[in-house]
Amino acid sequence: MQPELKAALPLEALAERALAWLGAHSGWLLIADDVTDVTDVEPLLGRTLRGHVVITSRLREGWHRVDASVLPLDVLTHDQGIDLLVRIATGRTTAHDPSAAPKGARELVEALGCLPLAIEQAAAFLHQTRITPAAFLQLVAADPAGMYDEAAHGFDPQRTITRIWRLTLDRLAAIPLAGELLRILAWYGAEAIPRFLLKGLDVSAVEGHKALGALAAYNVIALDEGTVTVHRLVQAVARTPDPEDPHRRPTEIDVARERATRLLNAAVPRDPEDPGGWPRWRALLPHITMLASHAPAETDTDPTARLLSKTAIFLTVQGMVTRALGYHQRAHAVFARLLGSEHPDTLTSRNNLAYAYGAAGDLNRAIPLYEATLTQRERVLGNDHPDTLTSRNNLAYAYESAGDLNRAIALYEATLADSVRVLGNDHPDTLTSRNNLAHAYGAAGDLNRAIPLYEATLTQRERVLGNDHPSTLTSRNNLAHAYESAGDLNRAIALYEATLADSVRVLGNDHPDTLSSRNNLAYTYESAGDLNRAIPLYEATLTQRERVLGNDHPDTLTSRNNLAHAYGAAGDLNRAIPLYEATLTQRERVLGNDHPDTLTSRNNLAHAYESAGDLNRAIALYEATLADSVRVLGNDHPDTLSSRNNLAYTYESAGDLNRAIPLYEATLTQRERVLGNDHPDTLTSRNNLAHAYGAAGDLNRAIPLYEATLTQRERVLGNDHPDTLTSRNNLAHAYGAAGDLNRAIALYEATLADSVRVLGNDHPSTLTSRNNLAHAYGAAGDRNRAIALLERTLSDCIRVVGGDHPLTRTVRANLEALG
Repeated sequence: MQPELKAALPLEALAERALAWLGAHSGWLLIADDVTDVTDVEPLLGRTLRGHVVITSRLREGWHRVDASVLPLDVLTHDQGIDLLVRIATGRTTAHDPSAAPKGARELVEALGCLPLAIEQAAAFLHQTRITPAAFLQLVAADPAGMYDEAAHGFDPQRTITRIWRLTLDRLAAIPLAGELLRILAWYGAEAIPRFLLKGLDVSAVEGHKALGALAAYNVIALDEGTVTVHRLVQAVARTPDPEDPHRRPTEIDVARERATRLLNAAVPRDPEDPGGWPRWRALLPHITMLASHAPAETDTDPTARLLSKTAIFLTVQGMVTRALGYHQRAHAVFARLLGSEHPDTLTSRNNLAYAYGAAGDLNRAIPLYEATLTQRERVLGNDHPDTLTSRNNLAYAYESAGDLNRAIALYEATLADSVRVLGNDHPDTLTSRNNLAHAYGAAGDLNRAIPLYEATLTQRERVLGNDHPSTLTSRNNLAHAYESAGDLNRAIALYEATLADSVRVLGNDHPDTLSSRNNLAYTYESAGDLNRAIPLYEATLTQRERVLGNDHPDTLTSRNNLAHAYGAAGDLNRAIPLYEATLTQRERVLGNDHPDTLTSRNNLAHAYESAGDLNRAIALYEATLADSVRVLGNDHPDTLSSRNNLAYTYESAGDLNRAIPLYEATLTQRERVLGNDHPDTLTSRNNLAHAYGAAGDLNRAIPLYEATLTQRERVLGNDHPDTLTSRNNLAHAYGAAGDLNRAIALYEATLADSVRVLGNDHPSTLTSRNNLAHAYGAAGDRNRAIALLERTLSDCIRVVGGDHPLTRTVRANLEALG
């Protein structure tokens, strides 16, 4: 094209001559790179051309004026990005084997957002310096803007990420708000940023849309109707201060960070515990997370602390307690630094931190912090301040969680008395105190005090708050649970079913409290032996919780645990054990190895192994769980005592009575001291010890202990409680073992009649009573009655629990033994 004319003709003439050449020839390709203004290429594209023109540009808008087809270029895929990085850095390719990439390559490509220019720039630096991708990431973390401005030898220094970003903002200098907006958006996540977040800016809607449109026109951001998206590299550069860059002066970066914080504070819902606001919380959470992670803690202000505190409460409700703890700790440090250690807001923050420790199962840190907060509130606010009463209630709850029921009940009772005096009998907080005290009575096995108090609290809440208030629904649920604990399953089921219907109507099908109601109703169906209703309801509740709360939420994990238990109760250990194992793995990952729920999962899995006859695995897991319970919860915690009881039971199942009996005796002694003589768990220990004495052939000790336990259960739990019926059955068995078949048969017959009346014909315990009575008939030589009863029982077992259930197999074996 006659390059010698370059020196002879002016630029305009050369351009006209080139356009004439293009017009006279065909089959050519012209590339115009990095066009920044459509008018620059308008003369070219306005002519009749017989070749092809490709234009690259960061400018998104305006191309309709020249009738150009716009082809947006997306970022690379992860594998493409890794291959580009490795080819430039090492000369090799990973196209056929992405796993051959050096360590850290995938993480680096992800950090670069798969942007080709950034990957090329980083790869050239790796090639020149011979450092690893992981080392490059460390350098970026220390100085992102500096590294993204670093050009390796042979790399065009005008094409670095930082340089291109600066030139782009230079072109937007006529719209100062564009740069301000970009610096604010830089503190948020690379995920889509809701546009409603920017409504708190003190600018007109027209100015805001104009600034966003200008940034989008230069592809600095991506816009759609509801969101803004900024590439993570642009964000990294835009939030890094540089005194030499007019767009990133340190004071402007600080102002942007504070404005970003205030915008988030204004946008988050007021009540983090209200499920109605959770969709907005979830949309904002990635941006809160990135702001917290990139803003140095020493720059935190009062708005930062309030944002982190509210976010921590939301995270706790969502089951993300580890993250919540970090935010609570950081918020508390800011309140203490800015307001002082005794400011009411600082004390509230301390209370919230203690609650998060409790939710994480770390009662060793929760309780001292609750105690310290209570002491400070009493001194600063006074004994009767509502916040002080709240502190007392929270501390009592922590004592209850730690199994220290004596201190919990005493503090609950004192707090209730103070609430009545200070707030009044009908104040919602007073009603909450009554509910909590009733719960503690129930935990202590004192249902004679728990049930009347629950009933009174429900009546008050219905009168004061209304039938449909969430707290009223909670009272109904709690009362139903107390009925279930008392063995009054008919009243429990009826109340649970009514509460569930009300929860669906008032709160909605997916509300967490509605899901809890479903779970509780399924549990009571299971207690009533109605597995055909329990299992489908557990399965449906699990599916809903996975969808609504997520796979890792503690309530979802509870649903999995409960469903596994129901499968085990149905004799379906092939489904129970894998589900228990998966739940344990999840709880270890989500909650930690020492969380009380994790210990419960280990205990349940050990029980499933024992039910499956795998006693070696059961004993090993029970022993490990007991050791962990002693270390984490303490020697006297009710859960630790349950672990001891379960281990003793498995020793007995393995025929190791020399270890079982001393452990049962020690557990009984502890339960008498810790829980009291009449606690249901203490009565269970007596029953189990009597059973072990019987298994050892020591009926002289077994029978008196069975008789004493039955008398106590009748007095404490009532004649019709399922545990009382179990005691009668066990005593009848002991009479039979002692050869006293007349007393055994009479007691078996009475127990069966009671079971039919209380539990129903098809309850597994009723079926077990029939089997036991038939066995006694056989032992007494009454084969005809034994066979007839076993045949009826076998038919019912097959119909109710299935042909493969352990109870069905036992009945079948007994029938076959009689020939």
